[in-house]
Amino acid sequence: MSYKYFPHTDDDIRAMLKVIGVSSLDELYSEVPRELLLDHPLDIPEAKSEVEIRREFEQLSAANRPLTCFAGCGAYDHYTPAVIPYIASRSEFLTSYTPYQAEISQGTLQYIFEYQTMMAGLTGMDLSNASMYDGATATAEAMLMTVAAAKKRNKVLLSPTLPPAVLRVVGTYAKFHGVETVMLAEKEGCTDKDDLQARLSAGDVAGVVVAQPNYYGIVEDFDGVADLCHEHKALLVMNAEASLLGVLKTPGEWGADIACGEAQGLGLPLSYGGPYIGYLCTSRALVRKMPGRLVGGTTDADGRRAFVLTMQAREQHIRREKATSNICTAQGVMCLYVAAYLSLLGPQGLREVGELSYAGAHYLHDRLLATGRFRELYAGPFVNEFALQYDGNVDSLQQACAEKGFLAGVKAEGRDDVLIFAVTEKRTKDEMDRLVDVIQSL
Repeated sequence: MSYKYFPHTDDDIRAMLKVIGVSSLDELYSEVPRELLLDHPLDIPEAKSEVEIRREFEQLSAANRPLTCFAGCGAYDHYTPAVIPYIASRSEFLTSYTPYQAEISQGTLQYIFEYQTMMAGLTGMDLSNASMYDGATATAEAMLMTVAAAKKRNKVLLSPTLPPAVLRVVGTYAKFHGVETVMLAEKEGCTDKDDLQARLSAGDVAGVVVAQPNYYGIVEDFDGVADLCHEHKALLVMNAEASLLGVLKTPGEWGADIACGEAQGLGLPLSYGGPYIGYLCTSRALVRKMPGRLVGGTTDADGRRAFVLTMQAREQHIRREKATSNICTAQGVMCLYVAAYLSLLGPQGLREVGELSYAGAHYLHDRLLATGRFRELYAGPFVNEFALQYDGNVDSLQQACAEKGFLAGVKAEGRDDVLIFAVTEKRTKDEMDRLVDVIQSL
């Protein structure tokens, strides 16, 4: 039987079957239960020309309705400078997918090294890996690091103001690694410090995971929290939105042992949900507990600057059973996007992005309250994102706004009357005014 989408001829198939000692494909699959085998041809369409394929994709694309985005909750509509995709496509960086052979992977290793250097500086931590799949899995790996460092403790305290998606992923990792997770109490939209202190006093906690800003957009005050954790021999993990670290106190300044979270806001477009990039930065003391790759700078035999993978004994391709993590894939292209973005903007540019987002968010916040249709949910300080209670049907509001071309926030999980709005440097005063006009007309 021939398969038109397979390159192998009948002679090729017979030769391969002969090598493994079977006479036919039916014999090869004889151990597979009959009920699992497909008993009819695959429904694959006939081949098309390039023009026909392009036309079909253009028709599919035309069905999309682009909306002005006022949604966030982990994915933000920041501007990606046009030069970044150009840099990412240059041949210097299109080297080996997996940079195990340093001599042929210098482009990949260089941008990973620069990414690590800038992320460590941005978070105020000693070092960064490169990298994680997304912010949720980065946080889950950080949680596992606290348990690995504690050795005889397997309890981790989680702030209830972490994003729900992050909590779900952390919960899944914890379940299958035998980690006990305990949800802290919430007080006025923030982590309850009194409950944190009480639970730490039991002396059986490996780590504490908090968010900055939190799910509601509130910038929490973690003054003294790191000291409290360390006093009870627990590690502090801070899930921080990377794009806001140009204007906020860094996890390192708060005294966190591990910083993690989503870095999509550093140059990556929304792209209908991904791929994104999780970052993970830590103190030097925890370097051997950290998963993912580490790239170091050195010199070659001729004294020229060169880059290599370091501490490879931690990795799965060296020690499969004893590896720090079984993460084998780095989000390499995403690292390159972030490195290019941070290089282009620099500290001042990143600060300007944060300040513009802050100004826009506070303007929209005040205008929405002035409509009389919204009420303040919590009174905490915020930068680019905030949560408000709506006095009508949130689903109907979002649908009506979508019909007018606006993605009006994200409905808070577990709260049918709460919308979380986000504003970035891309949103104009005119766009915000038109959104408010639409809401007022309902």
